[in-house]
Amino acid sequence: MSDGSVTTSRADATLRITLDRPAHRNALSHQMIDDLVSALTAAASDDSLRAISIAGAGDDFCTGADWMATNDSGRRPRTGDLMRRIPHTAHRVIELVATIQLPVVCGVRGWAVGLGCNLALAADFTVADTGATFWEPFLSRGFSPDSGSTWLLPRLAGLTRAKRMLLLGEKVTGAEAADWGLIHSAVPGEEVDSAADELLARLAAGPTVAIGLAKQAIAYGQHAALPQSMNQELSNLELSCRTSDFKEGLAAFRERRDPDFKGR
Repeated sequence: MSDGSVTTSRADATLRITLDRPAHRNALSHQMIDDLVSALTAAASDDSLRAISIAGAGDDFCTGADWMATNDSGRRPRTGDLMRRIPHTAHRVIELVATIQLPVVCGVRGWAVGLGCNLALAADFTVADTGATFWEPFLSRGFSPDSGSTWLLPRLAGLTRAKRMLLLGEKVTGAEAADWGLIHSAVPGEEVDSAADELLARLAAGPTVAIGLAKQAIAYGQHAALPQSMNQELSNLELSCRTSDFKEGLAAFRERRDPDFKGR
């Protein structure tokens, strides 16, 4: 399948999404991006889900959008094509991963480039091989950054490191990415799956509604003042205190046992 595919499977309450185009280092075709948007959109309204896993097939995570295929059709797109299309494709992927009220865990091996790099950075938790490579090659290709890189990198790693990656095109290893705070952790390659699965199991066993609301409040706080953020927290608190998991959490505390959250 030269155009690749995005495959999905269920493991209990976890949705596993695999970018499956290993012969092209999981570069995303137009159809793959559309399928990724569809899978994440469906997951956002699936009350039976409690966590999402995203990984790449083979030796690499994702080398971004397949610009070679995009520009090899021989047809000149209409003026404004990128501004019409990308908000509903590549940018929509990043927006969904960052805002969906389910925890998202990425497992990264090999290359994470461009859109693939930003997909890993937008996830709530990314576990990478220490020798993986995170790279934002936009300027080396002659065009400006997209897919959230100018928003994500300064917030995660600071302005100086963001400029090193975006303006100088510096490649960052998995170990460096963890040290910089770009990702959750870096482990030897053979441990990536088990480390990611451990995180997924922990998150999927948590109070799903409260986790989603906390994720939403963290994102809101990135552009709000303290009083606004606390008002948002108060609204979320009102909602989470009406869940069955809240009642279970109180009961577990009283009974001095671990809570058995159901995600409701």
